[in-house]
Amino acid sequence: MSTAALLAILAALVLIIASCAFGVVRQAEAIARRLPDPYGTLVLTLAIVLIEVVLISAVMLGPGQHATIARDSVMAVMMIILNLVVGLALLIAGTRHAAPRLNRVGMSVYLALLVVLLAIAFVFPALVGDNGSYTPGQAALIATLTTVLYAFFLFRQMGRQRHDFQEPHHLEETPRPSPGSELTMSQLLTKYRRELTGRTVLLVALVVPIVLLSHGLADVLDATLSRFGAPVALVGILIAGIVFLPETVTALRAAYRNELQRVSNLCHGAAVSTVGLTIPAVLIIGLLTDQPVLLAESPTNLAFLAITMVLTASTAFTSRVTALHGAAHVAVFVLYMLTVFV
Repeated sequence: MSTAALLAILAALVLIIASCAFGVVRQAEAIARRLPDPYGTLVLTLAIVLIEVVLISAVMLGPGQHATIARDSVMAVMMIILNLVVGLALLIAGTRHAAPRLNRVGMSVYLALLVVLLAIAFVFPALVGDNGSYTPGQAALIATLTTVLYAFFLFRQMGRQRHDFQEPHHLEETPRPSPGSELTMSQLLTKYRRELTGRTVLLVALVVPIVLLSHGLADVLDATLSRFGAPVALVGILIAGIVFLPETVTALRAAYRNELQRVSNLCHGAAVSTVGLTIPAVLIIGLLTDQPVLLAESPTNLAFLAITMVLTASTAFTSRVTALHGAAHVAVFVLYMLTVFV
């Protein structure tokens, strides 16, 4: 096959999958508008992470050796979401609004979980694993631990701590509703049952083409990498870009409206969900297919993750975020991209 034909097929697959991803996000956003935060953003985040898991799994099960695809994809997601998207959102909010603020408690929860989950994903495989991979027994334990931790996070986020993930000015300026004055979750589901059912069916229907085309995308990506000698990490960056482009648009719109906590729920929530769901999924696939799953990161990327966590902490615990916070995040993403191609 000629190079031009290969690139044309790759472009067509990416366009179709990205279009379906936008459709999934559109339906998830419509569902989210009927549900209060953090339920709304959680629906959107889980829909996006589902697509990512499908694409990563397709590449793992496709031709060629892709032992690092999960590591590269999750690393790319962290850099894109936590630095590029968050940075652009802070630049927009910081230049358009006088005093954009975040809910500090919710941000601290995200930060705590990210530190632990990223250490489990990228640090401990080098310390306790075998050549950068967890042994089968360790993989089963880590998959269980990560899943339980993420499930407990969802339980708290949707339960007693849901107010920690709402806009801070809403909590301060709007009186807390008295018991029975607002619709419960079951009442909302009953009220909008027909719309929610229809949109959920359409969302699932839009995921189906992504699942069906993901294997073909894996084949074409493998052939393209071999043809051009591109860095292996580029596959992970491409997957992360396809999956999180629609959510990026949503996050930037929220920043434009000065809804920084929604930006945080979308971005930091997506980061937590990506590690909390993708890592267990790929470890289980590795166990079932007897494939190695190389997770240990390079010192350079570990340094980028450490810098990102420090920047996230500085954003979380300041009384007022500014455009300069955003500029620092974007600069880190640019440096990360330089290390991929240089």
